[in-house]
Amino acid sequence: MIGKVPRYTNEKSAEVVELSLYVDQIVLVTTTDKKNKSQMSAEEKRRGEDVEDGGPGLVYMPFVIMEDLLDKLRLLDYEQNFCRERNLKPISRHYFAIPTNPGEQFFMFTSLSAWLLRKAGKNFEQPQEYDDPNATISSILDEVRKYQHSIDFPPSKLKQGCGEHCIYVLDRLADEALKNTHFSWSRPEYPEEEMDEENIVEDDAELTLGEIEKTMMQTYNDDEEFEEEEQILDLEGLKKRSQKQQDIESSKPEEILESTTDAADWKLEVERVLPQLKVTIRTDNKDWRVHVEQMHQHKDGIESSLTETKTHLDKLQNEITRTLEKISSREKYINNQLEHLLGEFRGAQEQLSESKERYRQASGGVTERSRLLGEVTEELERIKMEMEDRGSSMTDGAPLVKIKQAIQQLKKENMQMEIRCGVVEHILLQAKLNDKTSQNKEVHRNQTDNFDYSAY
Repeated sequence: MIGKVPRYTNEKSAEVVELSLYVDQIVLVTTTDKKNKSQMSAEEKRRGEDVEDGGPGLVYMPFVIMEDLLDKLRLLDYEQNFCRERNLKPISRHYFAIPTNPGEQFFMFTSLSAWLLRKAGKNFEQPQEYDDPNATISSILDEVRKYQHSIDFPPSKLKQGCGEHCIYVLDRLADEALKNTHFSWSRPEYPEEEMDEENIVEDDAELTLGEIEKTMMQTYNDDEEFEEEEQILDLEGLKKRSQKQQDIESSKPEEILESTTDAADWKLEVERVLPQLKVTIRTDNKDWRVHVEQMHQHKDGIESSLTETKTHLDKLQNEITRTLEKISSREKYINNQLEHLLGEFRGAQEQLSESKERYRQASGGVTERSRLLGEVTEELERIKMEMEDRGSSMTDGAPLVKIKQAIQQLKKENMQMEIRCGVVEHILLQAKLNDKTSQNKEVHRNQTDNFDYSAY
């Protein structure tokens, strides 16, 4: 596919452009041949048979297609819309053609594929670094197959992240993205080449039309200068001219001169000098006369070719008409012969649709029962966890140890409380005894005071 080539300023760039155009044309031919060859030999590859190699140039085809892919990505402005948004470096022109880092190349391959699918109008999620590579590859290949592109290689070839298979997938996706963006390839713009003065070899024996014009212009300028000089009166010049005219008149012969040159020598000299006197006028492609002559030549060529081609086309038309009639009659015959088979096929299709409907209904019941089973299983798991928690709490000895420690602590506190109560009771009893003793002493004193000593 030949793209729009920018203008270059130097001749090396022009040569590179022409070389790239030539390589692109070769790529078109070789890729189409390669596709046809891969389609024709797909069964042989599956059976493991050897296939002839297409030539030594196929080894370098991934590099050429990779450069073409990079041009398409630049047309899609991937450096701005893909690399800068993800903080990635732009890929090199042989990035997927040479294996360097499989993990990095595979991630770049999947990311570029997802971006190109979104550019092509698909709603494709961006793959992550830790996603399943098999699922990612299968989803990408499914999208490629939807565009009617043949995939005749195993998906495991794409796990490497490089190689001709990865380049093929990205190239197809880039084409679909360009179609979706309504991109159209323009005709190439060739740079205007400037002729190198060192490469121009002029023949001394030939005079070009430009040199003749220069000579005529120089003569015309000399005449103008001479006319301007004539306007100024030069006495010395007039004197010299008059003397020259007198000398010329005096040198004129009085009789007719006779030539003593031989005619044969004269002819030889003429033949020798004739090539040097030859004037060659180069034709200009911009001259309308050249275009008219070319038009007449092309017209004559078309008319002469038309008479021959028309007979071949008439024969080809008749052959195609007869072939179409044979094909139509054969189709009618085949339809008549296969009518009962078509009826059986329709009946089988109806049975298949009925079986699918029954399967769908049965699968619906199975789905409902599977859902109920899942709920019951979750409830059972929850009950088991509760039982395990209660069993572990019952068999755990830590709470019993804590209870024993609490009982011991209570016993200690109870003992201290009993001791305190005993002390308080002792203090209270002592107080009561002291009080009772003091009362008895008071009573005894009163009795002693009231005792009647008169009785003695």
